[in-house]
Amino acid sequence: MSASKPRIRILDQRPETDAILDEVCHGLRQRPRRLPSKYFYDAAGSALFERICAQPEYYLTRSELAIMREHVAAMAASLGPEVLLIEYGSGSGQKTRHLLHALGSPVAYVPVDIAPAALSASGTALALEFPDLEILPICADFTTRVTLPRTRRPARRRAVYFPGSTLGNFDAHGSVRLLRQIREAVGSAGAALIGIDLKKDRAALEAAYNDVAGVTAAFTLNMLARFNRELGADFDLAGFRHRAIYNSLAGRIETFIVSRSAQDVHIGGECFHFAAGEAMLVEYSCKYTAEDFARLAAMAGLRVEHCWTDAAQRFSVQYLVPMP
Repeated sequence: MSASKPRIRILDQRPETDAILDEVCHGLRQRPRRLPSKYFYDAAGSALFERICAQPEYYLTRSELAIMREHVAAMAASLGPEVLLIEYGSGSGQKTRHLLHALGSPVAYVPVDIAPAALSASGTALALEFPDLEILPICADFTTRVTLPRTRRPARRRAVYFPGSTLGNFDAHGSVRLLRQIREAVGSAGAALIGIDLKKDRAALEAAYNDVAGVTAAFTLNMLARFNRELGADFDLAGFRHRAIYNSLAGRIETFIVSRSAQDVHIGGECFHFAAGEAMLVEYSCKYTAEDFARLAAMAGLRVEHCWTDAAQRFSVQYLVPMP
């Protein structure tokens, strides 16, 4: 007889639909227009992102997994036993498995993700793989204050795991704010493991965000499809295209949705006119040197104690602790 499927209870702290509509309309009123990248991740967007990670141009996931395989024992030793592991943007949990297997008697795992379907799927899969581990998923926007659930066992320390270079989706101000939130979440005795993409040549960076198969383009435009489904908008997906370019001065990939022609879009009782060629900024993907990131972390009261990289030094996983 096969094992029964575990029941995963998700604590729902998602924003209300009206709050999403207000945020989207606010972004569309701006000049230039901007939409929050967190709204990529509905069920369809999460599935498309998993396909992005498998594209040959997208080195980030392969590089980070190589780091985890080689150095996860050292990471687990740094975190110590009986840790409460909190993961921001947990997604499929592919990298998390390596860490959970290496940790000594973790107290609980708290994945935080804005996509409920992905959260349920990964939580169920991990519960099957780690039947003795308390798994407490939270469906929430992790950039806001998240209320952590109580655990059955007390933890020696809290740690935030933030893989995938997701911190790079924020500008410097937003990154520092989020790092301060992480510092507050783990407390003075806590720690963080954060995936950070490293600066490299323009060709490799732009290829990673413009795959030949067009999966990233489909992922980007799915945001508009989501607004049509959930907010009653009337974006014509064929009337927009994906564009991702590397801004070398700012050290980041900038991803846009570009209007192919002059057109009107209706949402929330408002009409938004787009000129031909008008671009909406939908995502930053910031790249760092080790020194860049150490300075950014210090602004949030965190110190980098160790930095692991892959053999080609394309990606890093950084271990941070609060400054006294």
